[in-house]
Amino acid sequence: MSRGRYLFVSDLHLDGQAPRAVAQFIEFLQGAAQGAQALYILGDLFETWIGDDDDEPARTAICNALLAYTGLTPCYVQRGNRDFLLGAGFERRSGCHLLPDPVRVQLGARTLLLSHGDVLCTADVAYQRFREFTRHASAQRRFLSLPLATRRALARAARAGSRAHTQGTPERIMDVSPQAVACLLRVGAADLLVHGHTHRPALHRLEVDGRPATRIVLGDWYEEGSYLALDAEGHYETLRLAPSRTSTLSMEASNSRV
Repeated sequence: MSRGRYLFVSDLHLDGQAPRAVAQFIEFLQGAAQGAQALYILGDLFETWIGDDDDEPARTAICNALLAYTGLTPCYVQRGNRDFLLGAGFERRSGCHLLPDPVRVQLGARTLLLSHGDVLCTADVAYQRFREFTRHASAQRRFLSLPLATRRALARAARAGSRAHTQGTPERIMDVSPQAVACLLRVGAADLLVHGHTHRPALHRLEVDGRPATRIVLGDWYEEGSYLALDAEGHYETLRLAPSRTSTLSMEASNSRV
């Protein structure tokens, strides 16, 4: 149980082609996530999201599970690079609240910054140009006006293009920029940043203008689920969910202070 704590997940990439991950997330909502103060999903909840009218069965099941969960617990969602078309219709279907990226939040006595993380990968110039184009309102309106079948086909093509770009780009280019991280922490007047996107879970200690700061990178859910639990005093736990249909947890780190 996570009573009194704030939970954070990212990069679940849920899709009908990965039923075990979908089942694991629903079990997480019904088990380990119960009793939390709030759940924050920091982007790429879905492998793709082609519009709020997407009636694919797995996505519908996920939204229904979230709607049941948010009846008792607030859930906040940031858009990722795979599901940037999440909109007001998704909020109605799921009961979740969409957040800007990045966003500064106050949790108890703790101020922190939340981001999906892709905006911090400033060295990947080609991706940043693509990101800017896909976030433009007119481009989104044109895409959403297409039939569902056409949007699904375009999404498949985009995923193939994304895989090719990832395979052909050095990892150092696709990782976050230290300068972008420092700038965000400075502008956001916070000493803790939590993000996903890079699929490189870790805790990084750093200094910004002579002040200590922490960057926590959340893991993806391709192999097994994981989440961060943070209490109002600044203690954190990084927890893993067993890959089978069970809510058994194994603790990686506990009672540490960020």
